[in-house]
Amino acid sequence: MKLFAALRKMREFERLQLPFIRFLIDLDIIIEIGFAQENKKPLTPKPLFLLSLGSITTVRRRLAMLTAQGVVIRRTNPSDHRSHILSISPSSLKSLTRYGGLLTAFAVEAA
Repeated sequence: MKLFAALRKMREFERLQLPFIRFLIDLDIIIEIGFAQENKKPLTPKPLFLLSLGSITTVRRRLAMLTAQGVVIRRTNPSDHRSHILSISPSSLKSLTRYGGLLTAFAVEAA
């Protein structure tokens, strides 16, 4: 598949299946939370803010939007009730898994 045909297909999938990703920072936040979840290392908001994905205010605002949309789940940290543990919701994880499969297929095809 040609480069722009693949990019076009990828964007079509994003628009239809991942409407909650409105800005690149949304994807960055989801990737960092998912990466921590995948490695079984709980991520709290503070380390997320310190990753320099954007200004703290922007990351906080985008995280609040993703939480309100049900993409990110905030659970009270059982060891420290003052903080929350972030995770990706199961339904969003399912869509993101399909997206990962699409990206992998493009990479294999390009090789």
